[in-house]
Amino acid sequence: MSKATILVVDDEKLICWSLKENLQKEDYEVLTANSGEEAMEIIEQERPDLILQDIKLPGADGIEILEKVKKLREDSLVIMMTAYGDVNTSVKAMKLGAYDFIEKPFNFEKLKITISKALETVSLKKEVHVFKNQQKSLYGMQNIVGQTEAMKNVFEMVEKIAKSDATTVLLQGESGTGKDVIAKAIHYQSKRAENPYLEINCTSLPETLIESELFGHEKGAYTDAKAMKKGFFELADSGTILLDEIGAMPMSTQAKLLRVIESKSFKRLGGIKETVVNARIIAATNEDLKEASAKGTFREDLYYRLKVFPIFLPPLRKRKEDIPLLIQHFINVFNRDFKKKVQGISQKAEEMMLRYRWPGNVRELKNVIERAIILENEEVILPEHLPIEITQPEKALSAASSTVSLPSEGVSLEEVEKELIQQALAAAHGNQVHAAKLLSMGRDALRYRMKKYYLL
Repeated sequence: MSKATILVVDDEKLICWSLKENLQKEDYEVLTANSGEEAMEIIEQERPDLILQDIKLPGADGIEILEKVKKLREDSLVIMMTAYGDVNTSVKAMKLGAYDFIEKPFNFEKLKITISKALETVSLKKEVHVFKNQQKSLYGMQNIVGQTEAMKNVFEMVEKIAKSDATTVLLQGESGTGKDVIAKAIHYQSKRAENPYLEINCTSLPETLIESELFGHEKGAYTDAKAMKKGFFELADSGTILLDEIGAMPMSTQAKLLRVIESKSFKRLGGIKETVVNARIIAATNEDLKEASAKGTFREDLYYRLKVFPIFLPPLRKRKEDIPLLIQHFINVFNRDFKKKVQGISQKAEEMMLRYRWPGNVRELKNVIERAIILENEEVILPEHLPIEITQPEKALSAASSTVSLPSEGVSLEEVEKELIQQALAAAHGNQVHAAKLLSMGRDALRYRMKKYYLL
């Protein structure tokens, strides 16, 4: 691990010398400057992690230098050194972005503690910066694969929305088409990327909790509200919040969401104070919200407010030209993740994948490639590495037929169940509620089985 670099700026050479001697003993890299101009020359060439700077300097004073440092080296922290009684100037420095201030003459042991805490903050900032850059790279447009006209339209919309101040976006498409990937691409390509990105699945929480999760609550708002809690909207201020499967949001919550969109403010549960927020709302759904609003299960005014910027993600069966690109993309991804060296896929295996209908869409294709990469050791993916519904659809279909008869050679009950689920999803065009009805089961039971068979 490299040493932290500290720049000491003071017109008294004895102070610079003393601090340098003591800080070097603590294993820091130490630079010194005796004027503001000299300090700026060093800062422009080096990247000090921490600057110990006197407020009163010849030439440009400490406050001017602080303002320049914050513009030039935003990640560098500044601790101001000030004479006793000059607290007002120190307070002004704190408002301008100084990390802390210490009074002269100072206790070196106390100064060491202050420096240690400051450098912990620097380290944390660097880690956050690295993480955010990784997120930007991971969810950049280069990781969204497609060359069909429909996908080109999606890319164009994502870039336009990311560059704009649009605060409501509606993503529509079947399960597994990549709505969450598109939502992250919009966020991490926008000026909001430095701020939070939060997701909430509207089906994962009971109606009694979803409002508290979204808007927060005050202490005592209900029986178990032991302390004040901020909600997702407050936490995502200046960032992005993804409301996944918004079609399942209770009508009462829909009314409050509409108010947030229109007024950009809300009250915590049990609260009286209005909280103003500026979060981009991305709503995602595999349902037809227009049809749902006609049936009265989704607010029509909310639907039209959300669809200011609608993006429709086509199912994989309607963009089969992208399948070879997606296969190679996921091979590259999982080669990197699992330290494998798979070169590609055989022509026969690719032809089988092109014929398959992919009811689980891109997510299902990704899971198929991941399983093949993990389990097999060949240089290319072969037909025998693929699941039976892709290699032998007739057999899988026969096993899942409505006239149930056990073949003499036996059958895998899991394969039958998986195939029936895939057929139901295909018939319902990815609508999980409809697919669950076709299978005479609850939506939660269907989602459990979809996770079990890597269809979700």
